[in-house]
Amino acid sequence: MFVVEQGGTIRIISAGAVVSQTVIAEYQASANSNQADPASERILLTVNQPFPNHKAGQLSFGADGFLYFGLGDGGGGGDPLGNGQNTQTLLGKMLRIDVDHTSGSLPYAIPSDNPFVSGGGSPEIWAFGFRNPWRFSFDRPTGRLFCADVGQEKFEEIDLVTRGGNYGWNIMEGGHCFNSASCNMNGLTLPITEYDHTEGIAIIGGYVYHGSAIPALQGKYVFGDFGSGTVWTLTESPPGAWTRDKLLSTSHSISSFGQDAAGELYLVDLGGAIFKFSQ
Repeated sequence: MFVVEQGGTIRIISAGAVVSQTVIAEYQASANSNQADPASERILLTVNQPFPNHKAGQLSFGADGFLYFGLGDGGGGGDPLGNGQNTQTLLGKMLRIDVDHTSGSLPYAIPSDNPFVSGGGSPEIWAFGFRNPWRFSFDRPTGRLFCADVGQEKFEEIDLVTRGGNYGWNIMEGGHCFNSASCNMNGLTLPITEYDHTEGIAIIGGYVYHGSAIPALQGKYVFGDFGSGTVWTLTESPPGAWTRDKLLSTSHSISSFGQDAAGELYLVDLGGAIFKFSQ
């Protein structure tokens, strides 16, 4: 469950998953409370899941007021159903909907500039070709969407997600052809960084730092790995060129990162502990 603020109003959006379905639901909460009213549940979207893994789960409102959320490819190893490249399914996608309006029988509306709103794919899709986009975030000043896509057996990647982009899975894993010596890379958007499984096993997306406590991190994208506990930064200089540097070695099983209203960053351990980044 994610507590998100949209236009000064506290809203609670839930992404729940069991073996068979992922459910996106909205709950009402008072302006001074993060507690949801169970009786106020409004189910927005239900997606059938063919396997028990690769659910993704991040939700976030963009600066445009629309709700973005990622779904994994449905699992099974290697995307056996080809969901990542199939624009007729919501699995393996970054999705974008308008939860403030309805459209016909839908409890939400489709933004008019979604890439497949006029056909060629499911209209909820914003971008596709993902394996398991577990954590993503928007850079507040620029609105750019950074997404960490958890890899299969060899590579982990960070993608800079744009409208209609195809991020390669399962043609590619990271910047490499998947289970093949060659592949057709035409039309695919490559990651801005990657690392192999000598450095970690499951990438955990973070945030671009805009706080004041650590000046040296200003403007850098901070992310980590669940298995190794390593935290890295990404620095863009010049525009379009990204450099990855190791920031910290930890003993934590990193499951997520957080950002407060002041732009300060937090690390979440799978065991439930939350740590604040400090100088």
